[in-house]
Amino acid sequence: MAAGNSLSSHHHIIDLESPADEHGVHDSFSQLINEQSHDPHADVMEMTLLDQEEEDDVMGQEGPAFRPVTEFSDGQQQTDPLIGERWSSDTLRVLSSMPSRTIGRSRGAIISQYYNRTMQLRRRRQSRPSIQHFPRSARPSIRGYRMETDGSGFEEGVSKRERLVNNLQNLSVSDRVRMLKAMPLCLAEKKELRLLAMDKVEHSLSLSQIPCCSRFKYYIITAVRHGWYSWLSFLSSLQLWQTALKCVGGRFGTGVLSYFVFLRTLVFFNVFLFLVTGLFLVVPQAVTPPHHEQNTSTWGLEILTGAGYFSQSLLYYGYYSNYTLSRCSSWTDQSENRTSCSSSLSYNMPLVYFFTIGLAFFITCIILVYSMSKSFGQSFRVDKSKGLLAIKVFSSWDFKVSKKTSVRLQRENIGTQLKELVAEVNRQELKFPVLQRLFRIFIHMLAWLMCLGSTLLCVLAVYYFSEYMHKDLQKRARSSSSDSLKDASLLALPVVVSSINLLLPGFFNAVAWMEEYDSPSVLNYISMSRNLLLKVSVLGVLCYHWLGRVPSDPESLGLQCWESFVGQEMYRFLLMDFIFTLLDTFFGEFLWRLFSRKALKRKRKPVFDIARNVLELIYGQTLAWLGVLFSPLLPAVQMMKLLLLFYIKKVSLMMNCQASGKPWRASQMTTIFITLLCFPSFLSAAVCVTYTMWTIKPSISCGPFRGLKTMFQAGKLWVEDLARSNSDLYWLTWVHTYLVENPLFLFLSAGVFLIVIYFHSQVVDGQRKIIELLQEQIENEGEDKKFLITRLQDIHEQRRAVSPRRLRGTSVNSSYS
Repeated sequence: MAAGNSLSSHHHIIDLESPADEHGVHDSFSQLINEQSHDPHADVMEMTLLDQEEEDDVMGQEGPAFRPVTEFSDGQQQTDPLIGERWSSDTLRVLSSMPSRTIGRSRGAIISQYYNRTMQLRRRRQSRPSIQHFPRSARPSIRGYRMETDGSGFEEGVSKRERLVNNLQNLSVSDRVRMLKAMPLCLAEKKELRLLAMDKVEHSLSLSQIPCCSRFKYYIITAVRHGWYSWLSFLSSLQLWQTALKCVGGRFGTGVLSYFVFLRTLVFFNVFLFLVTGLFLVVPQAVTPPHHEQNTSTWGLEILTGAGYFSQSLLYYGYYSNYTLSRCSSWTDQSENRTSCSSSLSYNMPLVYFFTIGLAFFITCIILVYSMSKSFGQSFRVDKSKGLLAIKVFSSWDFKVSKKTSVRLQRENIGTQLKELVAEVNRQELKFPVLQRLFRIFIHMLAWLMCLGSTLLCVLAVYYFSEYMHKDLQKRARSSSSDSLKDASLLALPVVVSSINLLLPGFFNAVAWMEEYDSPSVLNYISMSRNLLLKVSVLGVLCYHWLGRVPSDPESLGLQCWESFVGQEMYRFLLMDFIFTLLDTFFGEFLWRLFSRKALKRKRKPVFDIARNVLELIYGQTLAWLGVLFSPLLPAVQMMKLLLLFYIKKVSLMMNCQASGKPWRASQMTTIFITLLCFPSFLSAAVCVTYTMWTIKPSISCGPFRGLKTMFQAGKLWVEDLARSNSDLYWLTWVHTYLVENPLFLFLSAGVFLIVIYFHSQVVDGQRKIIELLQEQIENEGEDKKFLITRLQDIHEQRRAVSPRRLRGTSVNSSYS
């Protein structure tokens, strides 16, 4: 009744916005909460005046963590459920009046009371007063869901739940949803209240009573919402290998999953590169094919060698023409007996070839930089393992999942992630004695010397063998040997390099087993660094062979088009890498599993080698980027290889491999993979392609750049033609000379990209340090609160010990008197 009197006395003074205005509601709530926080004595008194029935009802809805303090005896101490200490009744009353213990509990009552009074005023067509003008007796209390409403609207025997349902019934749909979201209830109770309120609304309002416009609006909103959700579900189902990745992640963990995610990323890179080269180079050249003599078949070796029939095809650089392609609509002059073109479409093939390769590399560089920056921000953020473990335990299950297969996949995935988080939480750094640490350092140095020595020997072997093959090709070019023997001999160098890439990582794993690393993540990083050193060194020797020996004297090798020969070499290396990967999968995983089970009588399966397989992917992608200039369709070959490799590796993983015995969370593996893909893979490929365009002279009799000194000269000639045809475009010559042909501009652009990546990584690192400091400050403030509460408890105990003495002294003095 006090609330009603207050409303009637203030309604003609204050005129605020409707409760749909979120700012006004927020301000009212903030004022109410501030007033409650400034007057803790009233909250304590209000809590102590609760009867036992109301307290039980609140506890049943809010849980034991927020149980308020009622009457306690002076000597009784209670256990605080959040801290785990035993405090006195006075201390618990102080704790219960803290804002962190009261605001969250009272927010639902505040919203409910606010909406209830607003709807009453709406029905009376009165303006809504501000909540700050309510007297304290009319304001919402923190007594669970005890609504203080006018007695005329409800009967005294109606329960609190019915009153709350009636309040919800009087609200609009959006206000009802917003109110239920803000109330501190579990999902089951919120769902029950929502259904009860909807049932009452349906019973109270028939369909005929709802206006036609409102019904039509409701149907439109429902249809649009269902359509949007269906579209989102359809888009998620279009993701490549989504179910397969869930199976892999659930059974083998995030480390193995990162390999397959990285493989999918490489597929997207090759799809982009294939679309660019296919649309701008392959399709226009296929429409107007040049006249070439087709070579005869050499007993079926074309697929392995890339020679023979494929030499004069769209696969290689030598097939593309050096003139302007044109299509014209012709008409015939009968009087002069000649045919003329009324309109023509010109397509400058050399210029398009040059700018297509340059634009593809530029866009790929931007995508890589963006992906690496985004991955840095996601993986190097501060994730406390204990906090993630709590989140994964209590809020990771998706209750929308209903299919049995989806439930099983989600259960396996959550179980594997829990194992990884628990292993990370329980992992401790082992402390060894001084002598043992010196011995371990000696073992690590010896292992690195063995790995570096074996890598150096293999690089020297590849260098001398490539030189031998180069001289052998020169001898075969001067002799009259058959083409079949020449094509077969071309496979020797790819076979030797692929054999080294297959066998030497096994030696690295044996050396790492000798080192006895405790952390699986450290073992993977060490193995990746050693394999990366091997791959980079071998590719450096091969690039010297392809871009140094071959273009210097192609006539001695009997080559009319050395660019096509280099493209064939990269095709052979890419194909041999795929074949040896299949051999490694068959012998290293399938046969080893059978041998260990049949001969060794062990049930243990091999563990998937993440570092080795990832470096194989990076090696193959580097070959694809290096060869796109000499073979525009090489990304398509790489794309088909990756698609087959995904299914082969997945089947072999499920059949022949087992999860690691030491679970570990690969939180930064994807970032490291993208970084290695950018540096040194893409950077080295871009440097080699740019060096070829700038300095190496193209072939005289083939390709779009025949007759030019360098490939860059095609752009310069086009700019000069534009400047001659239009004098206003003379500035393009200066731009091309100083910004395109000058390597300083390229180095400056690369430096800008590196600076952007560096600053972004520094910003992320600074944010991470700030978050760590803030978390440490929060922990210290928690310790400060515990210290203050402990001091308060000590003071209370001292006062309680002094008070009986004073009483005894007073009684003695009174007896003496």
